[in-house]
This record gives sequence, structure tokens and C-alpha cells, in this order.
Amino acid sequence: MANPYYAAAAQAGSVDWKALLFGSLDAHDFITVDKPPLSQWVMGLSGQLFGFSSASMLVPQALMGVGAVALLYGAVRRIAGPGAGLLAGAALAVTPVAVLMFRFNDPDAAMVLLMTAAAYCTVRAVEHGSGRWLAAAGVALGLAFLAKMLEGLLVMPALAAAYLLAAPVRLRVRLMHLAGAGAAFVVSAGWFVVLTMLWPASSRPYIAGSTDNDFMNLVLGYNGLARVMGHGRSGGGSFGGGHVGVAVLGGGGGHPQGLGRLLSGEFGFEIGWLVPAAVVATASTVALRGRASRTDPVRAGAVLFGGWFLVDGLVLSFMQGTVHPYYGLSVAPPVAAMFAIGVTEAWSRRGYAWCRAALVAIVATAGLYGWWRLGTGAVSSPLLRWSVLGATTLAAVALPWSSRVGWRHVGPGLLTVALLAALGGPTAYALATVASAHQGIAPSVGRSGTGFGGGRPLANSQLDALLEETDTPWSAAVDRSTSAAGLELDTGTAVMAIGGFSGADPAPTLRQFQDDVANHRVAYYLAPRGSGRVPSAATNGKRLASDVVARAHSDILQWVRSLFPATTVGGVTVYDLLAPHRAGAT
Repeated sequence: MANPYYAAAAQAGSVDWKALLFGSLDAHDFITVDKPPLSQWVMGLSGQLFGFSSASMLVPQALMGVGAVALLYGAVRRIAGPGAGLLAGAALAVTPVAVLMFRFNDPDAAMVLLMTAAAYCTVRAVEHGSGRWLAAAGVALGLAFLAKMLEGLLVMPALAAAYLLAAPVRLRVRLMHLAGAGAAFVVSAGWFVVLTMLWPASSRPYIAGSTDNDFMNLVLGYNGLARVMGHGRSGGGSFGGGHVGVAVLGGGGGHPQGLGRLLSGEFGFEIGWLVPAAVVATASTVALRGRASRTDPVRAGAVLFGGWFLVDGLVLSFMQGTVHPYYGLSVAPPVAAMFAIGVTEAWSRRGYAWCRAALVAIVATAGLYGWWRLGTGAVSSPLLRWSVLGATTLAAVALPWSSRVGWRHVGPGLLTVALLAALGGPTAYALATVASAHQGIAPSVGRSGTGFGGGRPLANSQLDALLEETDTPWSAAVDRSTSAAGLELDTGTAVMAIGGFSGADPAPTLRQFQDDVANHRVAYYLAPRGSGRVPSAATNGKRLASDVVARAHSDILQWVRSLFPATTVGGVTVYDLLAPHRAGAT
């Protein structure tokens, strides 16, 4: 089920249209997931068509990966030729984080597919100065916003710069086309924002992650500045009995802030393989095309994909909020594109010594980083690692002489060897990733398939059977969305997630919960683990998720304790909310 948090929402959307529309965590629409619903629309509709299952949820994600590779091939082919397109598509296809996340159910797959679609449309627009293609790019960006909000818009400055620089029409027309694309974006993204504002809050789910049930609060706060500046709430969930439980993370999630973030630790294994080479390729391509005409497509491509990588990469490198290595998927297409464009451009001009030097710099950088990275991870072998180094060294030494008479037929072979070496490391990790099932909130590439908060929850057949027998709208109420999600997947019932994903969302209030109990909408309350002790202070930047819950919704816990009988079911403290109130309770 990959990430159970999004799996539960896909399950809810497969049986209820309102849950599908808003991206509700449960089929009775208590609260949404903390992202816009576009990714849930795809998985939920697939569940409605084929029945909810792991396959109906994850096959569309894999098809999004196929689409992203195809779109990147098409864009780069128009910029630098079919060879460059094939190399770019291949590089994206074997990037470990792409292999991981295009087989997973997080919204990143849909977001990156749409970002790549926007880049493809922009390339088409630049070719002939087409306002329609640029408007299509605006629509794609609007949908990317509905997949993962502001992160999907990090490509926007690069797309605008490329069109403004290189479209073969007058400046006034280019500005008008950009304005039209902006309007298309606003309509594409804004209709859902307006819908959440106009729909009565009492008859739709609470917008998780917001402090006031407002969608734009979620955009600018929890999923906006809080992510970049490091202020906000994050976490998973836990309750007695072993269902999903995670720590609340902050300060970059343990990944050092700075320019080296994308090359170090788990980031390096997921996205870092071609990052240094892409930097060299971008600089060399811009230099090689420095005297070309304003409308030069290769330089426009470098502005587009290099600019995308620059803006997105800097944000990922310096954001101070919770950051996971799989966020690197958002720069996988431009990294693959720039690597391919740089190699192709330098190779096509290999008659010049400095172009051969640029080619060697690109492929040697990729190969040497791959050799080093293979020596620091779990997925490696001495044969693979030293083969990468040997092939890279051979190509670096021999390629500068490949334009000489007698060497011309050797050059393509040397380039092939260099490219195989450059892609050897990421391919090894991609294959290891495919061979493992991945699950949890933050999965990692390679053979380690479970991220924190991952793995199936501990079996509790007694509790599952108890909830399956209920006939109330919500079988139970439990603190935090990830705990509710695990129960929903195990029992097929709707579970009320108190406090949402972070545990601190103001939903429900005590009065709202009391009203739901009085009207027999909830059958049981499941006490959070550790609810009988005083919350501990934060230690080393981390605190237990249950501590956050105890502070945010302790009033509900105390009220339930004072009125309803408790029993233990499979290690979980369960309060029967349909039982008569305790005599004399207040």
C-alpha cells in the first residue's frame, strides 16, 4: 500500500465522490489529506473503475513515469536532436528517485509529470512563438499546483525566461502570450480554490494542515513558507497497539542545509548521480551557444532546463523545514535533460579542442561521482565500482584524441563507454529499488524499502474485528491521520482522524466531537499511546508524535475518560462511545 496515508484517501475516493473531489482521508469526509487532491483524483478514479487495490492505486503512478520520460524525450529531441532525447529519457528512467516515486502513491509523481508537460509545451511554444502552446503550459502548471501546491510552480520562472528570451515574435507579443499563460494558470488552479471557499464548510471535510479551514492558509503556511523557513507542524501518528507511529521532524529532517545537500546522504543516492555533470553541462552549453541568435533553441533549452534545475535545486538545498530526499524527484527531469543536451552539444562540435574538453568534463564528472558514491552505499560491488572508474578514465584519456584521422570510428565507442559508466551507478540503484517493495512516509531507494513511519502496522485482529462490526459513520476516532489511515485500510471502515496529519489541526473542537458522539456518529475512541503520562520536552530537535497530540486535543481525551467505559483490545485502550455515560460523571 506504499504510503498508507495516501492509500486510505485513494480508498475513500474509490467509494465516495465527495471524498474524491476534496481528497478526503475517509469516506465520510471528516478531514482531507494535507495536499491538494489531483493525485487522489487519479488513484480514486482508478479505484472506482477497477476496484480499490494496490494495483489500481499504483499502476497509474507507473504510467505517469512513462509519460514523464516520453515528454522529456519529446522536449529534448526538439532542442538537440533524437540522440539527445533518447539520452535524456534514459537518464530519467534510471534515476533512482524516479524509479522509486513513480511506483509510489505520493503526489510527487503527478506533480513532476505535469511540470515536465509544462516544459514540453513551452519548448513547442518557443519554436514558433505560439501563444496556444504557452497557454497549455500554464494549464499544466495549474494542475501541478493542484498536485502539490507551490512546489509544482518552481519551474515557472525558467519557462517564462525561456519564452521571453527565445520566442521568434516581437517582445510585445511575447509579453501578451505570457499574460495569457498566466491567466490560463489562474483558471486551471483557481477553480478548486474558489470551490473550497464557496462550498459550505459544514458540509465538506476540514482542510488538513490549515489553521482555519482555508485552502490558501494551507498553500501559504503549512505547505508554503513553513516548508522553506522551517516553521510549522509535521509528523505522522501513533496509538497503542503498534499502528503507524513516527517522530515529528524539523530543521531539514536531518539533511544538512547548503549547496551540498543534493550530493550528500540519501539525497546523493536518490538524485545526486548526475547533478555535478548537469551543472558542468549547463555552463558549457551556455558558453558554446554564447554567440548564437536570440532564438537559438539549444540556448533556450539550457535556459529552460538549467533554470528549472537552478531554482528548484536552490530551494531544495536551502529550505529549513521538513525535507525528504524523495523531493529530489522535482529536479530529476532537468538534470537528465541538461546532461543529455550538454553531452550532445559538446560531441557535435568535437572538432574543437575546447568542446572535447567540455565533453570530457561532463562525462568524467558523472563517472567519478558515481565511482565515489558507489563506495559509500549498500548497493554496490567492487566489480561495478572499479569498472565505472576504469571506463571513465579510459574515455577521459582517449576522447580528446577521437577527432583525429583513424580515431573517428573509435570516438562513438568511447562515448558509449563513458555514458554507460555515467549511468552505471544510478542504474544499479534503480534495479535494486525495483526489486524491493517500498512503503512508509519517507521511503528510500535501494534495498531499504521502508521509510520512517513505514511498514505494515502490527496486526491487531481483535481491534479490526471490533471496528468492522460498527454501523456508525465513523467506526472510531483516533489521534492523527496516519493512525486512522492504517485502521481504514485494515477494516474498510471510515475512521475520524483527530488533529489531522500533524495532530495539531483544530479539528474537531471538543464541542464538535461531543455533538458527533451525542448523535451516535462515532462508535469508539482509541486512546493515544502514552496518553497517561506528562508530555516530554523536545530532545535533539525531535519530540514524540503522541506528545503533540496530548497538547493539542487533550480536552477530548479527558472528556472521553470522564464519561465512557474503557477496555483493552489487543493492547489498545478503547472507549465505547455508544455505552451509557458513567454514573455521576461530569
